Amino acid sequence: MSIISHLSASGDVTNIGIQGRFDFGSHQDFRESYDKVNSQVKEYHVDMAKTTYLDSSALGMLLLLRDHAGSDAVIKIMNCNEEVNRIFEISNFDQMFDISTAK
Repeated sequence: MSIISHLSASGDVTNIGIQGRFDFGSHQDFRESYDKVNSQVKEYHVDMAKTTYLDSSALGMLLLLRDHAGSDAVIKIMNCNEEVNRIFEISNFDQMFDISTAK
């Protein structure tokens, strides 16, 4: 499991990449990926192109990100494989987040 994040050059987008399993073991790293940025961030891109698995604690972490970001921020969950996308659909996360499948 690895979580990599970086701020866009403009300073208003945080990009978070999740590699491997996204589960409770990722909690601290995931939180740090968005907690350390400034309040200018208005958009978060969560790239799941290399995510192999997620569980209910990962869903909870995404909800915590949404709470942290505030109601005006945009959160895009991108490049989901079929299995990850199916979990989002079953949990109705596709109604709370902007989710796209892998290309």
